Amino acid sequence: MDLLTANDKQGQYPDSFYAINAGANALDRFPSAQGDLTCDVCVVGGGFMGLSSALHLAQRGYDVILLEAQRLGFGASGRNGGQVGQGQRSEQDELEDLVGLENARALWTIARQSVDLVRDLSKSDLVHADFHDGIIHADHRARNVQHSHDYVRHLQDTYDYQGIRALDRDELRHLVNSPAYHGGSIYEDAGHIDPLQFVLGLARMAKAAGVRIFEESKVESVFESTPARVTTDQAKITADFVVLGCNGYLGRLNSHVAERVMPINNFVIATEPLSPERQESLIRNNHAVADSKFVVNYFRFSDDHRLLFGGTESYGYKFPTDIAAAVRKPMLEIFPQLSDVRVDHAWGGTLGITMNRMPHFERLNGNILSLSGFSGHGVAMATLAGQIVAETIAGQAERFDVMAAVPTTRFPGGVALRGPLLVLAMLWFSLRDRL
Repeated sequence: MDLLTANDKQGQYPDSFYAINAGANALDRFPSAQGDLTCDVCVVGGGFMGLSSALHLAQRGYDVILLEAQRLGFGASGRNGGQVGQGQRSEQDELEDLVGLENARALWTIARQSVDLVRDLSKSDLVHADFHDGIIHADHRARNVQHSHDYVRHLQDTYDYQGIRALDRDELRHLVNSPAYHGGSIYEDAGHIDPLQFVLGLARMAKAAGVRIFEESKVESVFESTPARVTTDQAKITADFVVLGCNGYLGRLNSHVAERVMPINNFVIATEPLSPERQESLIRNNHAVADSKFVVNYFRFSDDHRLLFGGTESYGYKFPTDIAAAVRKPMLEIFPQLSDVRVDHAWGGTLGITMNRMPHFERLNGNILSLSGFSGHGVAMATLAGQIVAETIAGQAERFDVMAAVPTTRFPGGVALRGPLLVLAMLWFSLRDRL
C-alpha cells in the first residue's frame, strides 16, 4: 500500500483545517513533469525541506527542478502542529553523551539557527503566516519536574541560553489552565506558525527565485550516476545533484534510508472558534504547549481562536475511522472544561522518525543527498536542512557534516519488521505514560 494514497486522494489536500483555511491564499496547481528535462539539482519532495532546498539553491544561482508526488505541502509539512521548537529533538545532555560536548554545542547552534530562519522567512510578503512566540514544556508527572528545572539550568550555564526559564506548578497552571501538569519550562523565543501557509509561502519564494516546480510527479527511481537520472511515469530528469526530501513518504525509493527512517501517523483536531477571552483562560499569551509524555500531546490556538490539539499515534498504513473521537479523549483529559466544545476538523498525517529521533543526513552517493527523519521537529529543522543542502552543494559542508556525524542506527528487523517491533515498544511507552 502506498502511503501517498493510503488515506488521501491523488492530487488533493487532506480535509484539514489548514487546507480549508488556506482559501484564497492557496496556490494554483503546478503542472506534472513531462518529457526529458535537465537541471543542476533535482529536488524530490515538496515539503519544508524540499522547498527550502530549492529556494536556497536557486538563490545561489542553481537551475533547480522540484518534483512533488502530490501537492506542495501535502505531507507532514502541511498537516503538523505548527510548533517551531527550540533545540534539537533530543535534549542536549543526551547529545553530549552521544557525540561529546563540542559536537553537542555545534548541534545546539544549528538548532538555534533553524528557529531564526523560520522567523526570518515568515516576514516575507510571500509568506502569509505570522510567527507567534513561546512554547511551554509541561510535565505530566511530578517526578519529571526536577529534571526539567535541572535542564533549564544546564542550558543557561553550559550553553549560555537565556531564552528558557523554569515554571513551578502554580506558574504553569497560570499559563496553562489544566489540572494535568505539575511544572515545566517555557522557551520564550521558540514559537508556532500555520505550517501549510508557511510551506506555501516557501513555494511562492522558490517560484519567484526561478525554481521549476512540478506537482503530481511521483519519482519512480533515482539512478546513481554522474550525472544522476531521476524518472517519473512521464518524465526523465538528468541532474548534476539529487536531493531526497521525502521523509515519511519515501516508500521504496531508497532502501538504505528506509531502514533508518520509519513512517508513523499522528493526528490533530481543530475545535470550533472560541472567544478571545476563553482562549486566554486556557492558554495565556497565545503560547504553544507540548507535554512530557512519550506519545506527546501538543496544542496551540489558531489565529481565529480554535484550539488545535494533536495527540495519539498509529503505526499501520490506515488512519483510524474516527480521528475526532480518538484525539478528543486526550484533549478532555487536559482540558475537561472543553466538554461542551465542538470539534470542527480532524485529520491525520504521516511523518518520518528515526531510532534516536535525530534527523538522518547522509550522502548516498557523491551527488545524491538525503535529509529526513525529523521526528516531529521538522518545521524548523527541515527548513534549515534546505539551507544546509544549498551550502553543501556549493562546497561548504560544515553544518551538513555536523548533522551527518550523529549516528542513525537501523530499525531492528529492517524495513520488514520495523513496524511490528515499534508497535510493541510504543505499547510499553504508552503504558509507562499512564503509570
